[in-house]
Amino acid sequence: MTPTRIEVAAGAGAYPVVIAPRLLTTLPDRLTEAGLGPRRFLVTSPVIHALHGPLLARLGTEREPILVPDGERAKSLQTVSRVYEALIRAGADRSAVVVAAGGGVIGDLVGFAAATYLRGVRLVQVPTTLLAQVDSAIGGKVGVNHPLGKNLIGAFHAPSLVAIDPEVLGTLPRREFRAGLYEVVKYGVIASDAILADLEAHLPALFARQPDALQRIVAASCTVKADVVSADERESGLRRTLNFGHTIGHALEAVTRYRRFRHGEAVAYGMLGALAIGVARGVTPPELRDRIRALIAALGPLPPVVDLSRKELVAAVSRDKKVVAGTLHFIASTGVGKTTTLTDVTPKELRAALREIGVRQA
Repeated sequence: MTPTRIEVAAGAGAYPVVIAPRLLTTLPDRLTEAGLGPRRFLVTSPVIHALHGPLLARLGTEREPILVPDGERAKSLQTVSRVYEALIRAGADRSAVVVAAGGGVIGDLVGFAAATYLRGVRLVQVPTTLLAQVDSAIGGKVGVNHPLGKNLIGAFHAPSLVAIDPEVLGTLPRREFRAGLYEVVKYGVIASDAILADLEAHLPALFARQPDALQRIVAASCTVKADVVSADERESGLRRTLNFGHTIGHALEAVTRYRRFRHGEAVAYGMLGALAIGVARGVTPPELRDRIRALIAALGPLPPVVDLSRKELVAAVSRDKKVVAGTLHFIASTGVGKTTTLTDVTPKELRAALREIGVRQA
């Protein structure tokens, strides 16, 4: 299949997102063509190294790959410190290129290490999960979690290249794959009826990991993300639309200490909550809520929320990074491809939405 190339504008200069099956087999040459020097340091997880090590090993010319744990609980300053130590011991200087290969957690924490090591070295994102391919690898947001909230410690550090090989998704567990599809649903709601229609019509092909279906849905999602972050790199306006579903989603992750939900699963609940608030406010068409409910249900079961506390979740929302000067910026949908920012969502509204999505405890 013909590679898809998408340019993303950034303050430090535009960078490409390249999407193609078997891209990993030609990645060393692509890095060279992009002017990324030979001092390359591969950082990945043991699982990704076991699955794709022979291909990825060709990128790290300096030493053995730097292996770090994966998962939201490992997305911490302690893990970033391990990356620093490995880079320092290897003598990495400002000519270093850090290659982050893995899912969203690896991309975020390794990106944060690249942003802060020697005040910033070049970064290449090689996302290996659907969620990372369609979302977190693009846009330059990097960071780590704090026990009191998700992504509270971070920076903006645009990559020099995002290299997406849809074929690596063939090794992804079904649950992880579904988690990525929830983020694709988000892009459909905020920007594209065509994405929603593609999901509704071609779920069997996507779950079968058919290359053409994967490349099409990944490219469509990346195009939306690229357009948004090119227009608003540092989330001063338009980029906030990408937070649709994330306010409640991040709270669910935080109160369960990142143990129960995949990120996309939490976002799925968050979208349902946001749609509930929008319908109650009269800004979201009920038929859109019903359509997204049906699509999320078709993707498969979500972890339970019945035992969680609405009080704890509302408190977690108040600590969200989208709270600015004491005001929560809550993204609601006014129709497919249209959003509005609510700055007066009350705890009572949040509790009602949480009850509607299944949170039973006060």
